[in-house]
Amino acid sequence: MTKAAAEFELAGVGSPIVDLTAQVPESFLANVSGEKGGMVLVDDAEMERILSKLDSPPSLSTGGSAANAAFNAARLGLGTTFIGKLGNDALAAAYVERYAAAGVDTSRFKRGSIANARCLALVTPDAQRTMRTCLGAAMTLSPSEISPADFRGVRHAHIEGYLVFNEELCDAVLNSARAAGCTISLDLSAFEVVNAKRDWMLRQFGHGIDVVFANEDEIRALYPGNGAGFEALARELAALGVVAAVKMGRDGAWIGRGDEIHRIAPVHVEDVIDTNGAGDAWAAGFLFGYLRGRTLGECGAMASVMGAETVRHLGPLIPDSAWGAVWKRAVG
Repeated sequence: MTKAAAEFELAGVGSPIVDLTAQVPESFLANVSGEKGGMVLVDDAEMERILSKLDSPPSLSTGGSAANAAFNAARLGLGTTFIGKLGNDALAAAYVERYAAAGVDTSRFKRGSIANARCLALVTPDAQRTMRTCLGAAMTLSPSEISPADFRGVRHAHIEGYLVFNEELCDAVLNSARAAGCTISLDLSAFEVVNAKRDWMLRQFGHGIDVVFANEDEIRALYPGNGAGFEALARELAALGVVAAVKMGRDGAWIGRGDEIHRIAPVHVEDVIDTNGAGDAWAAGFLFGYLRGRTLGECGAMASVMGAETVRHLGPLIPDSAWGAVWKRAVG
């Protein structure tokens, strides 16, 4: 599908989640089962138990991996829509209002009959985030609700890896996006996703997935036991027929396509506060450049500016007060 024929340059696909962000001491993680870092699904009762242990209420923001990327892409200037299932509560209503204000088309949201999804990000002093997610209405999205009509007029679909926990749903998304003529990117999202669904992912690469985003933990999980450096891992992923974007946080990134490889220099940040959402902002910057025909090196540079600015703020989104300056650095 050509850009001229597309009503939307980008559709994010995933769970529209309200992010709850709390800064906690390292010792607080003793209250939370599972490993530090990454994401684990919890039920409503466990979410309430963890929240009850906090000294003060968490801050609230719109969130969700693909949703964050779509939000930032719209702010950068891409025509953007989103496909995911909202709840029936005030959090869902506020979510739609916030996305519409940012320029994201909200007509393709689906509506559930229970509360909206929530993700609690526990941010320790090292700026690492440990996430526990209660999917609520987002979990009720079924494969039968997804069709090529959802992707009508969309040039590119960006899918969050968390959907891969439900292979049938993710297959429906991929098949519908392909049928509508979209190019596709997949963010691996969390090492837990890769550990659980590695074989499924490797079967998909090179068969209709065009771009894959992975951080250090996710690429290591994709190739367990492979002690090679990140350049070599980016090359190995790119050899599967995808654009491989391997993010290394403060150390920059490697981007590979076929035999082509690019080292993306980091944007140095002194005042790191919270890494939540940085990878999503990175993906938005990359996709903006990619869909506007920039070189891979230019795409990576835009992505690095977006990710670096995000870590300077609490929560997954760059505040409106900082947006003008970061837009000029990334795009201008």
